[in-house]
Amino acid sequence: MGIKVAKFGGSSVADGIQLTKTKAIIEQDPDRRYIVVSAPGKRYEGDNKITDLLYLCKTHIEHNLPYDQIFQVVADRYMAVEINLGVKADLLKYFDEIRENLKKNPSSDYIASRGEYLNAVLVAAFLGYDFVDTADLIKFDAKGKLLMEETDEAIRAELSKHERAVLPGFYGSTPDGEIKTFSRGGSDITGSLVARAVGADVYENWTDVSGFLMADPRIVKNPKQIGKISYKELRELSYMGASVLHEDAIYPARMADVPINIRNTNKPEDPGTLITAEGDGNDEHIITGIAGSKDFTVVALYKNMMSSERGFVRRILGILDDYDINFEHLPSGIDTVSVVMANEQINGRLDEVLEEFQSRLRPDTIDVIEDISLIATVGHGMSSRTGTSAKLFNALAEAGINIRMIDQGSSEMNIIVGVENKDFEKAIRAIYDAFVE
Repeated sequence: MGIKVAKFGGSSVADGIQLTKTKAIIEQDPDRRYIVVSAPGKRYEGDNKITDLLYLCKTHIEHNLPYDQIFQVVADRYMAVEINLGVKADLLKYFDEIRENLKKNPSSDYIASRGEYLNAVLVAAFLGYDFVDTADLIKFDAKGKLLMEETDEAIRAELSKHERAVLPGFYGSTPDGEIKTFSRGGSDITGSLVARAVGADVYENWTDVSGFLMADPRIVKNPKQIGKISYKELRELSYMGASVLHEDAIYPARMADVPINIRNTNKPEDPGTLITAEGDGNDEHIITGIAGSKDFTVVALYKNMMSSERGFVRRILGILDDYDINFEHLPSGIDTVSVVMANEQINGRLDEVLEEFQSRLRPDTIDVIEDISLIATVGHGMSSRTGTSAKLFNALAEAGINIRMIDQGSSEMNIIVGVENKDFEKAIRAIYDAFVE
């Protein structure tokens, strides 16, 4: 028997109907032995996530306002699912315990984590699996930093005692026993940590989409699905704005070389997207995906004999550091270097930055190009295919799009172009049509 770790997101465990689907998925494959669950998400448009209601409880507590009715809404939702599914999870005792703790004005992390905690108790009873709390398994230091090796050891030791178990995602604890939550993608991270610890054959991440698409469906009509993608390709697409797993959720599984499979709870027959170390490697498409973001500013610096002037780039980075600005790209030539920055990073301080560049770098000219979009075309097959760049540039030229910047990573896995904001969607469609359609 192998081991699969399956994480089910908020939409997959939102109510009794979704939990019934989840149970059928789990029972369909006996290798799905360790299940990580989120708190219940929205059941319909306008509904509230359980976690949002719990945060609202905390806000009321801090402002000395009654919170009992809000928590009762939370409790009633779990009770309704328990009754509808015919489960005996003894939730009342857990509600009483949480109510007592709420009187002590606990941390936001504790209150928010109770959504996953209660749901894991309920799902474990529904499946007939053991409930294993992650509070003492996911370990953070006193400053809130995840202790990866200690966590790995604790999870492995505990789960060796359980043939099958349900674990709550999103949280762990600090050395003093205080509950600590992850900042983003919490349940995804928990699932990845569990998969690493037990040496899973695959980490399944069940959500409400059938994997990743080659382009944003809001821009490209019915884009094709990505069947298989490498960790590196995913990182490139994620960095350029694609809506994918948070990097922290990928890292533990990647370190243990555990494949990640993104699946759709509502369409379990779909194979989804498989994330592996090597990626696809087939010849169907040269590229894996296209992603991009708007609103960047490019500052182009020219200085004669720049290449022989030591420390020029270091001084650029020092100025950006002084203003706490991250740069996106730094394409350069013999006597030129361009600094690409997100407008939200500049935050209205462009004139100040330009003054610093002028006084500390003494360039011959400074050119500023605003309202730029960056588009990344990503794929393992690009570097080995003659004419890939020409195909991309020809597609943009034929669409009447002027390229304002070109940058290719040293891995030759991506080509990034800068175009004007007004051409952003048009450029993505042109690239997609050239390489996919």
